[in-house]
Amino acid sequence: MEILSFISAGVTLLYVLLGERMVNMRKMYLASREPVKNHLSNCVLLKNLSNGSEDITVFGDGLAFISTGLKYPGLPSSDALGKIFLLDLKKSDMEPAELSVSVNFDLKTFNPHGISVYTDPTSGTVYLFVVNHPHHKSQVELFEFDERGLSLLHLKTFKHKLLHSVNDIVALGVDRFYATNDHYFSDELLKSVVEPLLGQPLTNVVYFSTEMVKVVSEGYYFANGINISPDQRHIYVADIMAHNVHVLERIEDNGLAPVKNVALGSLCDNIEVDRKTGDLWLGCHPNAWRIFHFDPKNPPGSEVIRIRNILSEEPVVTQVYADDGHVIMGSSVATIYGGKLLIGSVFHKALCCDLD
Repeated sequence: MEILSFISAGVTLLYVLLGERMVNMRKMYLASREPVKNHLSNCVLLKNLSNGSEDITVFGDGLAFISTGLKYPGLPSSDALGKIFLLDLKKSDMEPAELSVSVNFDLKTFNPHGISVYTDPTSGTVYLFVVNHPHHKSQVELFEFDERGLSLLHLKTFKHKLLHSVNDIVALGVDRFYATNDHYFSDELLKSVVEPLLGQPLTNVVYFSTEMVKVVSEGYYFANGINISPDQRHIYVADIMAHNVHVLERIEDNGLAPVKNVALGSLCDNIEVDRKTGDLWLGCHPNAWRIFHFDPKNPPGSEVIRIRNILSEEPVVTQVYADDGHVIMGSSVATIYGGKLLIGSVFHKALCCDLD
């Protein structure tokens, strides 16, 4: 009888702990939050993008790279191959063009996630870094962009044991970058079941170069988007499950020192930085529970947040756009150019709105 009582007590305790974790998970996912509408004028859905536009980054004179076709565990996706598109924001048709990729690259397993652009200051050559998940693994691809040929030449693949669950990167040179790992475990079961139940800040930021690879910042619940300030002195990291952005200062040997956190009130994904003003633009999920428990009748909404004066004592956090999911679902990135706001999504479409 004592053994049965002990087992019964253990089972009861387990149910209590699991129940507590489910309550905490729903809070982290903002499961009770109802998305609202805060639309801008003259918004149009971009052509050719029906399988997501997970990351978008603007470079040069109004050009933007767009990654599509992400297949991420637990999220809706299609069987379409991963692709990179180019959008010329100076043209009125707003029609992204698919970029061809050199034959030395395996397009059948291409699963693009976060992207970053580095432009050589001497030659003007544009390099595109792409987080890739072939067969649910993590690696970073380096491409050289040929604007005339609308193509990408694959140059190399970066792999390392510390790059085990990469979400996003910010390029520092042709062979240097910071990267976020959004999970602690590599095994898919541990990542998708055990880690969410643990609910601990186990993820990190890694510095990678051909000479050195090391963890430079840790203690994130889900390290997601990453970017750099215009003066290259600070790094910004979105902890999506903590509903905040971390401000980090670059120190010697490419280490990162914490400066502060900025609360956002939403689950923010990728970060884009206005190179003129230093403002941060973030694509966010007002209720991530609806993404991981997808129901087209009750779709996940979208939200765009702007942060002004992030390095000041009183940063200004503003909701610029919001939708209940009937226009665009699961926004993951937002960026601006020439008075236009581009909004990308994990698995849905992409939207362009006038800011003025």
